[in-house]
Amino acid sequence: MFTPPLARLIEQLQRLPGVGPKTAQRLALHILKRPEEEVNTLAKAIIEAKKQVGLCQVCFHLSAESVCEICRNPNRNNNIICVVADSRDVIALEKTREYGGKYHVLGGVISPMDGIGPEQLNISALVRRVSQQKVQEVILAISPSVEGETTTLYVGQLLKPFTLVTRIAFGLPMGGDLEYADEVTLARALEGRRELD
Repeated sequence: MFTPPLARLIEQLQRLPGVGPKTAQRLALHILKRPEEEVNTLAKAIIEAKKQVGLCQVCFHLSAESVCEICRNPNRNNNIICVVADSRDVIALEKTREYGGKYHVLGGVISPMDGIGPEQLNISALVRRVSQQKVQEVILAISPSVEGETTTLYVGQLLKPFTLVTRIAFGLPMGGDLEYADEVTLARALEGRRELD
């Protein structure tokens, strides 16, 4: 149906997360309509990002330098570390502008079905970091899936001898109706309750 170069472009775009056949087709056709200079700039940005972006040696967040901007920032609180599954979670938390501590990115969650055990994640580096830096609190901010719960419990048990371990509360979104919430969300909302100010 498509000429081979266009078909290859659509096929490659479909490999991106959340991009189905129709979206891939729309993106490919959009790219072909753009000026060649713009397409070259896009291609160059993809190649440069792939070559230059790696992981921070301290927290394992995405960084173009050996130590990321958050870890280098002297205004961040060194006594609190927020543990997340991946860099998308760091980005989401940073958007809230509510957290001023440091991070630690595990690089995933424990998932035996996918062959991911604790040794495949950045857990030992976290334990070393917490025990050596005398961290006052570790906040576990891992999504409440079955794998996320397993990871949270495992990491929490490892860190309890060294510091206070807390987890973020999960609950109902603003404007959400109780009748449409699932049982796990409601249970988390009840667990995360706090006294009114």
